[in-house]
Parts: sequence; structure tokens; C-alpha cells
Amino acid sequence: MLSYQHGYHAGNMADVHKHALLAWSLAYMTRKDKPLSYLETHAGRGLYDMTDEAAVKTGEAAKGIAIAADWFASDHPYAQVLDRIRAKHGATAYPGSPLVAAESLRPMDNIHLSELHPQEFAALQGNMAPYGGIYRQRDGWEMAMSLCPPEPRRGLLLIDPSFEVKSDYDTIPDTIAKLHRKWGVGVIMLWYPILTDAPHKPMIDALRTAIPDGVVSEVSFPPARPGHRMVGSGLFVVNAPYGFEQESARLAKLFHNNLKPV
Repeated sequence: MLSYQHGYHAGNMADVHKHALLAWSLAYMTRKDKPLSYLETHAGRGLYDMTDEAAVKTGEAAKGIAIAADWFASDHPYAQVLDRIRAKHGATAYPGSPLVAAESLRPMDNIHLSELHPQEFAALQGNMAPYGGIYRQRDGWEMAMSLCPPEPRRGLLLIDPSFEVKSDYDTIPDTIAKLHRKWGVGVIMLWYPILTDAPHKPMIDALRTAIPDGVVSEVSFPPARPGHRMVGSGLFVVNAPYGFEQESARLAKLFHNNLKPV
């Protein structure tokens, strides 16, 4: 959707969930001295300022990373990425998933990012310039289908759609099943929102049927503002790295212990 801009939501509790597990997964995968590929279908601009007009308007960062930053020990991969980004860009900077990945990867690894929105894509190019990689102003689903399996074949694909296109809930299970068939060794990580009317449930049921070994990670949190429908965040992960379920459970406990139940 060309209307969607993640700046209004960057640094919210869903980002904390998604980015903490993304950083952990890439830290685990880069322990092995073999190159890998990182692909992302809906990249956004990569870097955000928690004090800009969009972030302040929704208040989601104030109810997200501003609260959760202290949950993570200094040696956690997510905390380390946050520290490096703030050292480079200031205390109010927040990395989107492209920068979480770029700060987690090595020179031997490849990055492929797709973003369709023209202004977001231009900002992405500027923010990612120091890291290299290949960036495409292209539909992310098309990019994933055309690149998988990437070279090198080891790697992770993050799929992070806005879900403003309601048909995504219906089409995603079949698309991810096709990607998994094309790229059997790839880690495929799908993020989805948990809304008050739970439109994600049939999608997850279909994904579990298509890929029984897939891992589901979900957390809940209070709405960021009155009337806000998002009350949780989910990830469906194909070929989850070893230890991912334990890290997911540890993170879910942090959410539960630090936030009022929904």
C-alpha cells in the first residue's frame, strides 16, 4: 500500500517484539563462518526519529521502545543494535528492520530490500548507503518470489506487510508455502498484527496446516491509545533457528511481567 508509512508506528511494542527476535536470530545465524542472505519485502525507510511529528502524533513509540528499552541486558543483540544506532544518530533514533539487519550482518553477507513507496524508498537508499546492499523500488512479494532461493542459500527472509490490504490474510499462507518449496533451507519470518477482532487466526491455522513445523511467537500488550485495535504482535517462522522458541518464550515473559494484561 502506497499510503502506509511506518514512521507513525516505528518503535511500538510490535516493533520491540519483531526486532528483538530478528536481532537474536541474525546474531545466532552469524555465529557460523558462512555467508548468508537477508531479504526483506516491506522495508520502509530503515531509520526513524522518535521525536518527529509522525511518531509523536500516534504516541506508539512512547508506549513501546521508551518503556521496553530497559528490558534487555546490555549484551542482548537487540540492545547492542539500539546502542550502536543511537551512538551514530542520536538518542532519539530508532532502527527499522533493515538497519537492525545491517547492524547484525557481516561484510560477507548479502542484503536485498524492497520498498514500493517512492518517498520511503528514497529515504531507505540514503539511510542504508553506508551498509551497501541491493535496494529495489518494487513489490516485495514479487522480489521474494524472483530471488528465492538467493545466493548464498543460507539466509533469512522477513515479510512485514502493513495488512492494510485485507486480502493479505487469505493469500499469505499459499505464498509462504510456495516460497518454502522454492527455498527449503531459508528462514522465513512473517510478522502479523494481533487485532481485537483477531483476523489473523484463520491465516495462522492455514499456515500451520501448510507448514506444520512452523513456529508461532505471539505477545500481547495494551492498546497504545484509546480505540487502537492492535493488542498484540505475532511472528510465524519457517525453519526457526535453534533456540528461537526458548528466546521467544523469554521475550513473551518480559511482555507479560512488565505490562498490564490485555
